[in-house]
Amino acid sequence: MEVLSLLAGTVILRPYVFIFLALYLFVASSQLGWRRALLWTVTGYAVAFAAEFSSIHGGFPFGDYFYIDATRNRELWIAGVPFMDSLSFSFLTYTGYACAWQIAAALKSRSNPQDAVTYQSIRRSRRVLILGAAITTLMDIIIDPVALMGDRWFLGQIHGWPRGGQYFGVPFTNFAGWFLVAAVTIGVNQALDALLNRSGRENSKPPLPYMHLGGFALFLFITGFNLCVTAWLREWRLFFSGLVLTVAFLFAVRRILAKGGFFLPYPAVSPGTSRLHGYLPPATE
Repeated sequence: MEVLSLLAGTVILRPYVFIFLALYLFVASSQLGWRRALLWTVTGYAVAFAAEFSSIHGGFPFGDYFYIDATRNRELWIAGVPFMDSLSFSFLTYTGYACAWQIAAALKSRSNPQDAVTYQSIRRSRRVLILGAAITTLMDIIIDPVALMGDRWFLGQIHGWPRGGQYFGVPFTNFAGWFLVAAVTIGVNQALDALLNRSGRENSKPPLPYMHLGGFALFLFITGFNLCVTAWLREWRLFFSGLVLTVAFLFAVRRILAKGGFFLPYPAVSPGTSRLHGYLPPATE
């Protein structure tokens, strides 16, 4: 009963985390199906928890890192790590992955028209893994400095680095750790995706219009929320740093997607290959 009470306390204390989680589950289940979305949530949490537990005890991969358990009696903590913190990695890594999938597909479409099978298989590529980890890290560059100021807004002061860091108090080792954790999470889920695909368990429902752009919507919601908090705190140097990174990324993405024909209701594929533009019937690979 105590665990359930603390879990309910987590939802009450961190409603924004669960709003992002709900949006992520909607996008992920629409793009990949519920089986893969739930697998991503579980594996994303597990990889992140292992990394955070390792960091607070051994300094790897996020650097010499600590949590402040001031809310231990108000929300769920597991082995010294707040539950909501590890859970956040699930939707953050998926956001990076979902954006990377469409960018990689659009780049390929510019040089070589693709069919539905190729479009779906790109999501399991090494390019998506690396690019997805980079986009996830980009989000953390915007998120972590304002999270470090949690004592000045409703997050609360929950973590820090004893010796501070080079980027608004955050060490560069933290960002390297985020890239590693994101890459591992994406790689694990790409392997599980391939395994399910070989067993004939491909997502078989037609996608919703424009749902392939769902990752970018998540990116905007998450970075926009953090930029709004930064502006509310009047941390203008941090705000404009984050804003420049966000606008530069979205500007580059807009050019890539437009040239690849990805601002249509469905991803562009070769004529006649699929009436549903990227919908891949089960067991075709």
